[in-house]
Amino acid sequence: LLQDSSDDIEDVSLFDADDDVSRRSKKSKIRHPVASFFHLFFRVSAIVVYLLCELLTSSFIACMVTIILLLSCDFWAVKNVTGRLMVGLRWWNQVDDDGRSHWVFESRKVNAQGGKTSSEAESRIFWLGLITCPMIWVIFAFSALFSFKVKWLAVVVMGVVLQGANLYGYIRCKVGSRKNLTSMATNYLGKQFLRQTMATEDQAAS
Repeated sequence: LLQDSSDDIEDVSLFDADDDVSRRSKKSKIRHPVASFFHLFFRVSAIVVYLLCELLTSSFIACMVTIILLLSCDFWAVKNVTGRLMVGLRWWNQVDDDGRSHWVFESRKVNAQGGKTSSEAESRIFWLGLITCPMIWVIFAFSALFSFKVKWLAVVVMGVVLQGANLYGYIRCKVGSRKNLTSMATNYLGKQFLRQTMATEDQAAS
């Protein structure tokens, strides 16, 4: 049984042999065009096939297999390749000698000058695709549920799970452990509450 407890989580630095190349790169330049292309290609293709498959073919099985293959390729590519190259993040699960499961979340170290090692253009592409596509699959899930397209529920749920898992994993890589994630959310809600309170007091004073 896989467990995801605070004791089983490690935050380690990503081993990277291309530090010299990253130091010479410009922030605004796309340094990995192939990775950037495939970061969006598989997930966008899965969405397009889902939207157009009933117009292109009457075979539900062919559509389902095609979409699941695209989603699986996207999950593997984003988890193992594009995240490491484009933003210097990676996550995976490993089992130690005692049989305990560890979720490991990696982040690439900053360079000696304290600057960013990833391109800002690639970072925008990465996070835009990572966040937008799971939201689209969630919309598809509600649409299939309310329109009683039961046969498509398994497909859209697969899209939500696979792309949502990558989104969750990379958010954990970005913000750190679960405690840091909870603390960040708590601080955000506290700031919003404080702003609202101060605005109410200003209106009352005026």
